[in-house]
Amino acid sequence: MTELNTKADIVVGVDGSDESFAALKWTLEEASLTGQSVNAVFGWTHSWDMGAEPDSDEAWAKVRHDIANELREWVERATKGIDFDPANLKLTSVKASGTTALLQIGHDAQQIVVGRRSLGRVARWFLGSLSASLAEEAEVPVTVVRLSGGEEESVTDAIASALTPGDQPVHYEQPEPETEPEIRPVVVGVDGSEISRRAFDFALEEARIHHRPLHVMFCWQLRDLGAVPGYENAVPSVEVGQQRAEEILNGLMAKVSIPEDVQVTANAFHIRASKGLIAASRYASHLVVGSRGLSGLDAHFLGSVSRQIVNFAECTVTVVH
Repeated sequence: MTELNTKADIVVGVDGSDESFAALKWTLEEASLTGQSVNAVFGWTHSWDMGAEPDSDEAWAKVRHDIANELREWVERATKGIDFDPANLKLTSVKASGTTALLQIGHDAQQIVVGRRSLGRVARWFLGSLSASLAEEAEVPVTVVRLSGGEEESVTDAIASALTPGDQPVHYEQPEPETEPEIRPVVVGVDGSEISRRAFDFALEEARIHHRPLHVMFCWQLRDLGAVPGYENAVPSVEVGQQRAEEILNGLMAKVSIPEDVQVTANAFHIRASKGLIAASRYASHLVVGSRGLSGLDAHFLGSVSRQIVNFAECTVTVVH
């Protein structure tokens, strides 16, 4: 694990999709606030829509030239309305899968940014997602930008129509949170582990540069609390567990340094980490978690909590390593 480096480049994966365009736009907005450089990476294989495989150096040069032009076009669209210095932008195309290219080029980045594919929930559950796999394999923070709207809503409507008597199509619209998007907080999940401390530092910086409040969440179950004083040979009640969780959280917060210009709130909730943090994502602007620890079972975390959060959270997510 390396220390968070706020001066390193932000590496963003682009491929021309709406999801990657949202990731690119998010990255440029982020860099406009931090002064960081951006490396927009297009990892391609010959399965990309290029026609017959080039058979000469000149033909391969043309392919690279066409890709570079595509990259420049995407960037020109994404930078509209953003105060970003073009001198801080690098365009990189490499013949490799997107995940491989981003892992290699982003090895020393401050973070890697990708868009979340608009697969339906069932497809993501059974097939997984490239963004979740990247978040598991990378050694630096990985931010997954969620594109609002899209396939999930249409699938939800199809389900509602199928299960509602009659022939009239049904439109399901989930109530929007009352909090305006511009003031929704950054949320970070903590559990006392070193990685969750790094997640806290990342989230604190996000809250600072975006002038948003920071909400710290400790989602707990009894197994996460260790030995509860006075209950070494008995199972404590939920009320006792809540008191112990709040003691742990207060101890964690006492160890951190918080800038005066960041408003921080901390709460402990008796709920599974994945369920609690996904619920919180509906009311957050950005959700930050550590790559291990939040489940209390490190060996199972990468295949469980982080993947569920990346796949199902309703806001942008960063997984910190």
